[in-house]
Amino acid sequence: MKIHEYQAKDILRKFNVPVPEGRVAFTAAEARKIAEELGGGTVVVKAQIHAGGRGKGGGVKLAKNPQEAEQIASKMIGMKLVTHQTGPEGKIVKRVLVEQGLAIERELYAGIVLDRAKSQLVFMASTEGGVEIEKVAAETPEKILKEWIDPGVGFMPFQARKLAFGLGLAGDQFKNAVQFLTALYHAYVAVDASLAEINPLVVTKDGRVLALDAKINIDDNALFRHKDIVELRDFDEEEPLEVEASKYDLNYIKLDGNVGCMVNGAGLAMATMDLIKLAGGNPANFLDVGGGASAETVENGFKIILSDPNVKAVLINIFGGIVRCDRVATGVVEAARKVSVNVPMIVRLAGTNAEEAAQILKLSGLKFLVANSFQEAAHRVVEALAN
Repeated sequence: MKIHEYQAKDILRKFNVPVPEGRVAFTAAEARKIAEELGGGTVVVKAQIHAGGRGKGGGVKLAKNPQEAEQIASKMIGMKLVTHQTGPEGKIVKRVLVEQGLAIERELYAGIVLDRAKSQLVFMASTEGGVEIEKVAAETPEKILKEWIDPGVGFMPFQARKLAFGLGLAGDQFKNAVQFLTALYHAYVAVDASLAEINPLVVTKDGRVLALDAKINIDDNALFRHKDIVELRDFDEEEPLEVEASKYDLNYIKLDGNVGCMVNGAGLAMATMDLIKLAGGNPANFLDVGGGASAETVENGFKIILSDPNVKAVLINIFGGIVRCDRVATGVVEAARKVSVNVPMIVRLAGTNAEEAAQILKLSGLKFLVANSFQEAAHRVVEALAN
């Protein structure tokens, strides 16, 4: 689950991770009041959306006084902010973060993520702060420092010192950085984060080390332990179809293609999308209906898929293991009758009771295109798009 920058900073404060003073504003008047409470001097007004690159899109601006903060907020709130992560459709700004201005000496980078290859958390740091870490990794990977964390002992003090030293810090800056990195690790583990990224991590001219920006993603599988964090979820920032799918416990992710996919099992779903691409098509979604898919599940999946106007054909690829193929076929027929389906539907059912399922589809009177193999299904859906 993604959260806003201001929410991430509220979490960091609880774990003594230094962040600039500031609060969120939902109106221009609130922005002015916060700027006044911060001393009436220079503040930063930052659009709050779930996307990076806000500064380049005009979503981060300096204000010299509260009046200017109000003017900037009035233009920013309600604007459509387009960044490289939002795509051309952009996102509507509904709130801004108003923060104190800082005298910045250096911009660094710090981040924690799970390294799945090593089954350990990896703490990364770089002197190249304020730019995309992916660009640094591609062009100058030697500038990314990494410390892998043994889950049995956690993030050790010597590792924090090693990273701080690698960033070229000394004296009070070094000590403050060690404290910052250690506190960030404790925050990451405590909230079951899947990502913590501080970019930029800044060193001020008076030696402080603070998170000028903060991005924290929470592991969805751990949300049952964090009811307070669940309340931070902003549905307006999420894909509407994905929100709708979550109501039915469907694992759905919207993509930019035109072939709707309904599959049971994440591995089979990934393989299905790969084959569609190899056949010359482009998946419109990832949809795993689960191993125990019922007629109701299939119907809800159909509704979600067909709600995407980009979908021009649907591929149903089900392997009958835990769930019988005839049960899935019955669900597909019932769903197709209830939901207005006006695009080609290619069905491939294999496994338990596959022959009975084929008969159900044949006798339904509906125009299903039945495929016998995985590869045939992918080719048939691409051919259907061309016709």
